Amino acid sequence: MELLEFIAEDIETTERLDKWLCSEKCGSGLTRSALQKLIKDGSVSVGGKTVTKSSFTVKNGDVVSVNVPEPELLDVSPENIPLEIVYEDNDLLVVNKPKGMVVHPAPGNYSGTLVNALMYHCSGRLSSINGVIRPGIVHRIDKLTSGLLIVAKTDAAHVGLAEQIKNHTFTREYQAVICGHLKEPQGTLDYPIGRHQIDRKKMCVTEKNSKRAVTHYTVLEEFKGYSLVSLKLETGRTHQIRVHMSYIGHPVLGDEVYGRPYKGIEGQCLHAKKIGFVHPISGEYLEFDSELPDYFKKILSGLRNL
Repeated sequence: MELLEFIAEDIETTERLDKWLCSEKCGSGLTRSALQKLIKDGSVSVGGKTVTKSSFTVKNGDVVSVNVPEPELLDVSPENIPLEIVYEDNDLLVVNKPKGMVVHPAPGNYSGTLVNALMYHCSGRLSSINGVIRPGIVHRIDKLTSGLLIVAKTDAAHVGLAEQIKNHTFTREYQAVICGHLKEPQGTLDYPIGRHQIDRKKMCVTEKNSKRAVTHYTVLEEFKGYSLVSLKLETGRTHQIRVHMSYIGHPVLGDEVYGRPYKGIEGQCLHAKKIGFVHPISGEYLEFDSELPDYFKKILSGLRNL
């Protein structure tokens, strides 16, 4: 257990505890999500009193203590599963995840996941910030979405990448086949997304308990009843593209949750094609573009022949 202590300074009035702890003014080096978990677990105190709400306000002069537990030993079993590594160095790697692979273990999927494969490939050398179930995972894509995903090997790389995602400087571009034709060849979808009030496994556009979600789209090609579009994420909410496209009446082809099934494929026709970021250690800008997978090409070929 490591004890970190900070004295609040340069606060104009008051500020949320989690926001201040992850700010440059504090310099804790911890991500906001990691701090929120520590606060919820009772590992943070202000003025000697334990605080369990991230919304607690701190003011100048407050002494904030954070008990950071030792990283848990990763108990996810390494599995020798082939991976398509697009890029790798000592701090991070970029993988091209196939459609159908779950990113990290969860109930019903404790093996065969990307994390199991990464544990084997990296010999367990992955960032520990997201715990034993999600080591190295900075961001995720759905099981039935294919494409590029970045993985952090070190905590320092993880913190730097998470900060870019938070500040919307992390490039993520997808391609999807959607139902119907959009009225404009380019546009922006700016609709807040939150948890569905009835079906808690789904997300939806809602003003209640939601966060801003922004997706920029460009129509690349049109077919009879369908379109190929490029989608650039400004924010990264759960199921963002799928929810936004369904909300405007053009669900992603094959999306069984927010649209309807499509004969011949399992799940949505959605591919994370491009990823770009500043290397958190070297400072170099890196960008990678992946080829559309075979299932996607087959669908496009069929649509072109309608």
